[in-house]
Amino acid sequence: MPVFDSLMAELAEIRPVRHFGRVCEMHAATVLVKGLSLRARLGDRVLIADSVGGEILSMTREGAEILPEGEMEGLAIGAQVEHLGRNTISPDTSWIGRVIDPYGMPLDGRPLARGPKARALRSPPPPPAKRKRLGGRISTGLDAFNTLLPLVRGQRVGLFAGSGVGKTMLLGNLAKGIEADVVVLALVGERGRELRDFTEEVLGVEGLARSVVISATSDQSPLARRRSAQTAMAVAEHFRDQGQHVLLLVDSVTRFAEAHREIALAAGEAPSLRGFPPSTAHQIMALAERAGPGEEGQGDITAVFTVLVAGSDMDEPVADILRGVLDGHIILDRAIAERGRFPAIDLMRSVSRSLPAAATPTENAQIAEARRLIGAWERAEMMVQAGLYAQGSDPLTDRAIKLFPKLDAFLGGSGAKTAAESFARLKKALDG
Repeated sequence: MPVFDSLMAELAEIRPVRHFGRVCEMHAATVLVKGLSLRARLGDRVLIADSVGGEILSMTREGAEILPEGEMEGLAIGAQVEHLGRNTISPDTSWIGRVIDPYGMPLDGRPLARGPKARALRSPPPPPAKRKRLGGRISTGLDAFNTLLPLVRGQRVGLFAGSGVGKTMLLGNLAKGIEADVVVLALVGERGRELRDFTEEVLGVEGLARSVVISATSDQSPLARRRSAQTAMAVAEHFRDQGQHVLLLVDSVTRFAEAHREIALAAGEAPSLRGFPPSTAHQIMALAERAGPGEEGQGDITAVFTVLVAGSDMDEPVADILRGVLDGHIILDRAIAERGRFPAIDLMRSVSRSLPAAATPTENAQIAEARRLIGAWERAEMMVQAGLYAQGSDPLTDRAIKLFPKLDAFLGGSGAKTAAESFARLKKALDG
């Protein structure tokens, strides 16, 4: 019976036989343990001296190299190391509305039930030949995403932004406004004080009621920070396999990649492009590919991955890797945020690959017209501000100058319950 699933899962975790090793060497970032080589496997978790968790990075016949999850201060040669087993998570439907850490432990002070099935943190995506195609357009509550940059069910998009341009607030609006059964949110390496601010102020009671929040703060080990994104994906897959539509928000892939860089360098992998090891690309692509449409009979994972880009540099390694595997990218511009328009979307540099299929011919014509006018304004803006443009020189530019304030206000609009309502607002802006 379902009522006993959690209890049975807890009983299944009881290990009648426990295996131990001993610390024989300690280095700057890793610990060498002997006695587990014939039992442990790569990626397994261990517990050092009954206090510090760790993960096995590499193994030889002589011993296993372990990266601790906490401070190594106080550890000694000969300390006992217990083998805990595979790196898994056991999601449960009761996790909705909860805030947890990457290991499935509650952060909100209330008991948390373990799900009946343990899931691997790294699992393959659905078979490519069996995956469904992208679904229908979904309402987001934001005019720009309902029209010019539409999202469809199962789409994966990237949100590229620097610090302080409204990325967190936009994520909160999407979490509250997008049509989805469950929202899974990974906060990777965020400042500790921001967790309550985000859950209580940005998400609010309404947003949290349908969300599972997985948080690893910036002071935690790189293992915990990397694991937070992997745990969030595993939780999203749990609900997807139940036939539900899941909105997955990962903030941010940049910190996920930085955590993996620390782990890979500790394991001896050589740095390459801007200090990131070669395995970074695979880690990012493997994570992103797990999102998207499921197989027939399953649900879908619509995903938004954020990337921190310094100085809007879209060619930095993490942004360049992720952009190549997504179904669209949204760029937030600091200059737009500084003049007070939120979300600060740079429309001309953003694209949704769900178009033109996600819109009707009439709607596509409106989208093309809006882009044409905003592009004309951006080309003429400096001349207009300098007083060098003479009205009547170009009909398109004249119309762009007249309509840009209304189009700019439209891009910051919200509250629309349907895409049809947003397109009606866009038509009104285009009609002047």
